[in-house]
Order: sequence, then structure tokens, then C-alpha cells
Amino acid sequence: MATMRTFILVTAAGLMAAGGVHAADLPIKAKPIEYVKICSTYGPGFFFIPGTDTCIKIGGYLRVDTTFNGGIQGTPAWNGDAGQHNRYFDYFAARSRMLLSIDTRTATEYGVVRTFGQGRFTFSTLGNNTFNPNSINGSLPVAGTQLLETPGGGYVSIQYLFIQFAGFTFGQSASAYASPWQGYPGNITDFLIGGQNTDTGVQNIQYTADFGNGVTGTIGLDDPTVWDRTAVYNLSLPLNATLNTGNAYAGVHAPDVVGNIRIDQAWGLFQISAAAHEVSGSYNVLNALGAPAGAVGLPGAAPTAASELSGHPDTSWGGAAMAALQIKNIPTGAGDDIKMDASYAKGATKYVVSSASTSPSFAMFGSTSAFGAYQSIGFGATTDAVYLPVAAGGDGSLHLTEAFGIRGAFNHNWDPYWSSSLFGSYVSVRYDGAAKAFMCTNYTTPAKAVSADYICNPDFNLSQLGVITRWTPVTNLTFSAEFMWVHLDQKFQGTAVLGASAPKPTARYEFSDQDTFHLQLRAQRNF
Repeated sequence: MATMRTFILVTAAGLMAAGGVHAADLPIKAKPIEYVKICSTYGPGFFFIPGTDTCIKIGGYLRVDTTFNGGIQGTPAWNGDAGQHNRYFDYFAARSRMLLSIDTRTATEYGVVRTFGQGRFTFSTLGNNTFNPNSINGSLPVAGTQLLETPGGGYVSIQYLFIQFAGFTFGQSASAYASPWQGYPGNITDFLIGGQNTDTGVQNIQYTADFGNGVTGTIGLDDPTVWDRTAVYNLSLPLNATLNTGNAYAGVHAPDVVGNIRIDQAWGLFQISAAAHEVSGSYNVLNALGAPAGAVGLPGAAPTAASELSGHPDTSWGGAAMAALQIKNIPTGAGDDIKMDASYAKGATKYVVSSASTSPSFAMFGSTSAFGAYQSIGFGATTDAVYLPVAAGGDGSLHLTEAFGIRGAFNHNWDPYWSSSLFGSYVSVRYDGAAKAFMCTNYTTPAKAVSADYICNPDFNLSQLGVITRWTPVTNLTFSAEFMWVHLDQKFQGTAVLGASAPKPTARYEFSDQDTFHLQLRAQRNF
């Protein structure tokens, strides 16, 4: 028995020893470890996506700003409740925004393939120039409204989404017409007009050729539906107190053809841009929904059963041109520069009266010294064209609106932490003789009881002047304070009885130039 026990123990020990040696001899396969590798080819911030040869960069900013005596984003009080300064107007408007961008690049035999996307998370004060709760509160039975900024709400918006390959760009990107600084030669307000601005991108296809020595040329096709149109007025519809009526633009039939030639050198930049823009009216007979079919001269620009039979104005082509200049290395200090651009448009007013939003029309109220007048009023209508059908006494043709604009900034660095910019713009909008005659015949009705010195002239000018100072205590953290003054130079004279938008009463108003100003404060952290 003892012998048997000894045999079993020796055998078991031998098996265990043999098994241990066998296990120790087997190779153990370690799990692969993929380290994030820096990609220096395309500049700082890029790294390789693990397991690929594609480089990626993630960036963005967080921004908080407040505008006093204006709307969000530095909107001047130049129309709506803000232009009226009525009891619905908020004395300040705040906005918080975080932007995230993703930039990927891959080297190929055809060159770099790039994709870029940029989105924004925003919460802001309700309204912008319209603050009346009955207009902006979606919980009330008001047609066509939407409430975005509910408590804990906000919204997400897209800025850029494009692919670049072999010189081509496809998607939502800046127009080939635009200057590198867009509508921001030195300001933070989104409403320095006087030139083109596609800083949030326009749907396009474009091709860029590099001729060497800093010379490039770009040609593109832009979708004008969202960005490049203002309004076409059918003057058989009555103009309201501030010279507006329903927008009678027809559908888009052709893209805008745009392009530029640019020179980038150590001394700065020079660019010449051009654009061709289709202008088309819908129908000769239009009226508000619910109005008698075939009626001419009723408010609104909705079609009727008689619209197709009434005909339409012939389509016209307008266009725009811009010259942009940046001068670097000026003697006032390291990093100082001057940026400016000058634009002219005919039938393409959005290329001059452009902001980060829709093109504004202007309606501002103020005090008056005229005997018997309730208040003063100044306004300017922003359009691409107007027309008056033959049946309504006109010539049936589109009369294209002309616009000229210039804007710029001087940017100065006081030291590594403080900088300032002085910026401004000037815009002039003009209607031809026939357009003025048709508009004034429409506007000057007996009900207005105009004064003896009354003059009707829809032309107007707008001037802006501002200054901003920035403090950057640490890298990528900036605090800014910007002040801007706006002057509306309208060309009407005298007084008239006008049915202004409520809560303003129907009363006698004096036509007069108007002024406004606002202060915008901002804190921004880039990453």
C-alpha cells in the first residue's frame, strides 16, 4: 500500500513538473498598443487617427457675449421692436455658444484629401430685433413662429461642411467671391455691412488653381437660395409705412457664378472678385391668401388662381464686383495691419448689404421737432429689384437695384496682451428713375396726407463706425469690448400720416435721418 501511494505521488509530481515546463515554454502574445502619433505635416494640433494614415484636428471655442441696446451678435437697433424702441424691446441680449470643428487630411497621389465640418451649440436671448412675446413665443397661437431658446433648450447649427480634393471644394464653404476676413476686418459684431459675407458657408462647388508665387485663382458655382438673395417687390402690391411689401422673387433657376484672383505676399494681400446673379420675379398678379382671386394691389405676395395667366417679368442678370486689400508690416507696431474692401452690385444687393444673417431693411424711429408730428421716422428698403406690371400702369420690367459699399479696419497691438481696432463702413443703395417713379406713385396715397414740403425718394445711405479693445491675459483667452455707432441717411423729406407697425399708432410722422449705437462685451476661449 505504501509502495502504491509513493508511486501515485511520484507520478503526479512528474506530470505537474512536465506541465509547468510546457506552459513556461509557450509564447504569450501581448495585446497591441496603439499610441497617438503627432502629425506635423499640416501644422500644430493634428494627430494620426490610430490605425490609419489620416491626420485629424479637433478644435473650437466657447464664447459668451452680451449686447446692450441691440440684439444678439451685436445686432444694431435698426428695425423691428429695436428700431421702434417700444416697450417690447430688451435693453440687453445675451448669447452663449460653443463651436466644435473636425479637420481631417490624407495624403494621396492626387494631393491632400481634406474633409472639414464645423457645428455650433447656441443658447441666446429670445428674439433679435423682434422681441414681442406674441411674435416669438411658439407656445402662443401665432402662425409661423418657432421657440428655440426654451429653458434648458437652445439650438445646434451647421457652419461649414465640405470636401476638398485635387483643387476642388464640394459642400458648404465660404464663397469664392469672399475676402479672407469676410465681414470682420477688425470687429466682432456680425453686422458690419458694406460687402459680402459667407462666414457660415454657402452650398457651392469651386476650383482653385495655384499659379505660384502667392498667386491663386478660384471659380465657383454658389447656390443663391439661402444666402445670395434679398427681395424683389411687385409694386402692384401696396407698400407699407416703411416701404416694404411681400417678396415676389421667383424660384432659383441658375447658380451664382463667382470667382476671384488673389495675390498673397509678405506685404499683404490683394484680391479682385466678381459674381453673376440671376434676378427673377414670380407673377404679375399676386395677393394675400384668402383674397379674391385675380385681384391686383392687395397686400402680400401669395399666388392666386389667376397668377399663371397674368404673366411675369422677364428674368434679368445682375452681378457684383469687389476689390479687397490687406497691408501688413505697417510702422505702427508688430502685427498691425489694415484691411479694407470696396464693392459694387446691381441686382445683387446681398453682396453689399450682407451680415451673418439675412440682409436687413431699415426702419428706425426717433424724436421730432416738426409741428403736429408724433415722432420721426427713417427707413430704407433692401431689394435686388422692383417691377410694376403693365396692367397696373408700369412697364412690366425688372428694375435692378444698385448698391455700393466700402468697409475696413485698422488693427493695432499695444503689447502682447492688449490690442484695439478702429473699423467702419459706408453703404449706398440707389433706385433708377423708373423704379423711383413707380415706388413713389404706390407709396404717396391720399390717405398719407403728405405735407407741402414732402419729397419721395427711396434711396438711402448707411454709415457705421466702431472701436474694439481686446485683452488676452493668457493664450487663447480673450475679453473684448466693442462700441459701434450707426447712422441712417434717408432721402424722404417732409411729413406724412403713416400706418406704422403696432404698437406704433397711425399718426403723422416726420421723415428724418436716424442714429443708434450699441455696446457688445465678449469673453472667448479658443481650444
